[in-house]
Amino acid sequence: MKSQTQIIAHRGYFQSQPLTTENSIQSLENAQKLKIYGAEFDVRMSKDGILVVNHDEHHEKMEISETDFKALEKVKLSNGEKLPTLEDYLKQGKKDSSVKLIVEIKPAKSDNLEKEMVQKVLKQVKDMKLDSQIEFISFSLHICKEIKKLASGFKVQYLNGELSPEQIMKEGLDGLDYHYEVFQKNPTWIAEANRLGLITNSWTVNDVTVFNQLKKQGIGFITTNIPNELKNQ
Repeated sequence: MKSQTQIIAHRGYFQSQPLTTENSIQSLENAQKLKIYGAEFDVRMSKDGILVVNHDEHHEKMEISETDFKALEKVKLSNGEKLPTLEDYLKQGKKDSSVKLIVEIKPAKSDNLEKEMVQKVLKQVKDMKLDSQIEFISFSLHICKEIKKLASGFKVQYLNGELSPEQIMKEGLDGLDYHYEVFQKNPTWIAEANRLGLITNSWTVNDVTVFNQLKKQGIGFITTNIPNELKNQ
């Protein structure tokens, strides 16, 4: 049986022609035009509690968690866009309901801050009536479990890579989204996860050979910087 591995654009589709900036509104638009399964993006929180879309802890030289949003928004992205808030990003996402929005909530400096982030993200998603389009991922097991505690209907996958499929199941999560080297070191995990009914995803797969190896093992999803190339494989 041919495995139907689905494609997710990592931080949107930014390695486009012309090139744009990762986690920008343009990169999300580009991903939407590809008609793939989904677009992944990263969420952080400013010092004054505003949710922004940015991968790194810093925006230019400002640490996001230690800087108010007013200061952050003064510095544009490299493509000229303003730093997107989660609301901005979701507004663009809502324009094409066929493309899932894979929200990575970044770990924070305390459990309380992580709880606050989870509550705010869930409120934003619900206020915009986007529940059916959203899935969650995080490197923080605490964040993953907090999402399931507050809104068990959402799909939540863990990113860190140290938990076996059985452990993921015991933690009450929906799947494992691990770096491809984790699956190479643990060659039975994809099959085990599939047997347990868990979601299987791998990042960041930018090599067709690695993609085909994972696909042969029956992986459900691939997160990649080259979604335009892999969607036709």
